[in-house]
Amino acid sequence: MLLAIDVGNTETKLGCFDGERLVRTWRVTTELRTPDEHAVLFAQLFAAGGVAAPDITEIAVASVVPGLDAIVDAACTNVFAASPVFLKPETQGLIAIRTENPSEVGADLVAAAIGAREIFGAPLIVVSFGTATVFIAISPQGEYLGVAIAPGVSISIDALIGRTAKLPQVALEPPRHSIGRNTIEALQSGILFGFAGQIEAIVARMRAEMGVDARVVATGGLASIVAAQTTAVDAMEPHLSLFGLQRFAAAGAK
Repeated sequence: MLLAIDVGNTETKLGCFDGERLVRTWRVTTELRTPDEHAVLFAQLFAAGGVAAPDITEIAVASVVPGLDAIVDAACTNVFAASPVFLKPETQGLIAIRTENPSEVGADLVAAAIGAREIFGAPLIVVSFGTATVFIAISPQGEYLGVAIAPGVSISIDALIGRTAKLPQVALEPPRHSIGRNTIEALQSGILFGFAGQIEAIVARMRAEMGVDARVVATGGLASIVAAQTTAVDAMEPHLSLFGLQRFAAAGAK
């Protein structure tokens, strides 16, 4: 089996693949733990998920937290009978990156782009809801053209609540009205419909620059909540980065 690990700034996503089939996923907070602490965490997750650690024969990692790379490497080596291979945007051979400096591109975004292209084809615009909301443009030829980066939903909410004395925490769910008649409803309207409008505006501009009516795919933990508020999103797949890592491993992880 393959273990795919996407180490993000806020959360770390893990998935186990049996061939091309994703059979188990986990999502944990990204924290600076020791290799032993990571090893214990992995062991506990696998025990609770009913997956035997010895069944893991391959590990593929996409990380945007360089300080954790060596720690994750050591923890994986301690727990599993395999050493992890890290996806590096500038050296991977699955998708051509047409940005000015490919080494600046996040490995998680490259993994998501690979996964999206494999599942949905090209051209595509991938909207990834994470710490930031990232719009990835994939050309008709399947190339990674570039991105637009906006503040993420969660950090935007945290900033708003943190800088206003009288605004409460709010559940991220659709309000009954766009014109809020109470504080909670007003916040929900501004947040959800505001981010939905952001999707529509950026997608329209990207399509115009690409010169093609690219399909739009949403991914990430909040994809199903925010993308459901707009018809601009054609499909949702929360685990695109994990599927991209699976393709990376299947291609020889180079």
